Amino acid sequence: MHLAYPAVLSVLLFCTGLYGVLARRNAILVLMSVELMLNAVNLNLVAFDVWLSKAAEETLHSGQALTLFTIAIAAAEIGIGLAIVLAVHRNRGTSDIDKLRDTAEGPADDGPDDDGPGTGTPAAGPAAEKAEATA
Repeated sequence: MHLAYPAVLSVLLFCTGLYGVLARRNAILVLMSVELMLNAVNLNLVAFDVWLSKAAEETLHSGQALTLFTIAIAAAEIGIGLAIVLAVHRNRGTSDIDKLRDTAEGPADDGPDDDGPGTGTPAAGPAAEKAEATA
């Protein structure tokens, strides 16, 4: 078997995962896309290990060992990632990444207004902002 076939499949998997990470808004779909990218790397590791083992008589199959390590890390990443996504969904009510980013940054604070004293505007504190939001 040629090395080109698994390499092309790996590139397609990686590009699909990259598109999913960049284009998706749901956190669970982003985690699934990261898994696709990791599986593409695993496919490359195994393909190159098999290709290089044909040249050498005694090999350690380090590509396959690294693939097993990567699979274990990916399983732990998915477990922790899903736990975080579920905790955020319980607290915020959404798993939309853009909405979560907006709530993490908070309101934009450009600094104090330079209108000077005596302009007649009341002090804008947290209570005033809350009153405006509920009105």
